[in-house]
Amino acid sequence: MTPSPPSPSPSKKVPSESCKHPRVQIVSRDEDCEYVECQECREVFESSELKDMAIEEKKTPEEE
Repeated sequence: MTPSPPSPSPSKKVPSESCKHPRVQIVSRDEDCEYVECQECREVFESSELKDMAIEEKKTPEEE
């Protein structure tokens, strides 16, 4: 029996460190937080983190 080579992933994955998470979907809600999943890289994180990422992107180098 010959082992078959691993099949390539059907969906193209984007490295999470370079993904801007343009499309997210809510996957869970708790009393005080909401979790979302990026439809591009499949990373799951709190929705508040997404807001923080957007704020960080808007900062200019002089503000840091």
